[in-house]
This record gives sequence, C-alpha cells and structure tokens, in this order.
Amino acid sequence: MEDCIFCKIVKGEAPAEKVYEDENFIGFLDVNQVTDGKTLIVPKKHYKTLLDMPSSLGNEMLEAIKKVGLDLIDKGKAEGFNVLINNFEVAGQVVPHAHIHILPRKKEDGLKRMYLEDAKK
Repeated sequence: MEDCIFCKIVKGEAPAEKVYEDENFIGFLDVNQVTDGKTLIVPKKHYKTLLDMPSSLGNEMLEAIKKVGLDLIDKGKAEGFNVLINNFEVAGQVVPHAHIHILPRKKEDGLKRMYLEDAKK
C-alpha cells in the first residue's frame, strides 16, 4: 500500500531504527516508547491484520519475537516482555499493517498488568 507507513519503512522510504531483520520480517523501535526498547515486528509484505498473514509465516514470526525479546533481556533493557497484537481498529490497531508489539518489562517499571477482570472495574 502506497500510503502505509510500515510499507515505507520496509522499503527504506521512511526512517526507523531497525533492530532485527530476516527474509520476511523487520523489527524496529516504536516511535511511541512506553518503555525503553519497545519494538515492533512487522512483516515485509503488507497484510492488514494477523488474520491476513499466511500461517506458513508463523514459525518465522515466533523466531523474530524470541530473538528480539532475548536481545532486550541480554542488553539489560528488560527482565521480561509482553507480546501484543492488535487486530482491527476496535482492538486498538492504529496502523492497518499487521504488527507485533514487544514491550520490555522490568520489575518496577510502573506499568500495570493487563487482565480482563481489571478492565471490568
């Protein structure tokens, strides 16, 4: 898609601080850093949501998540991490290009845990 910011990043037409790349995915630092090192994993081919991605990319996507997460831990930016995928606007997807959020976590980072029962309060 011509106006998709993630497609522009993949093509090198928009700036991004890349931290990971393989044949089908790139990882770059999110411009909206909630915690230091927050990374987006993006398929190089445009898919609107996770549902549009071929299942055959699943293992490669998981490997990208694991490598980025371990790298964050190894560099001391995280003690653990959350993995989040928003699909469709109603679920919080802002950019209509499938992507995965890797959110580095530390014990005293001030972020709350996310549980459904918390949302009901």
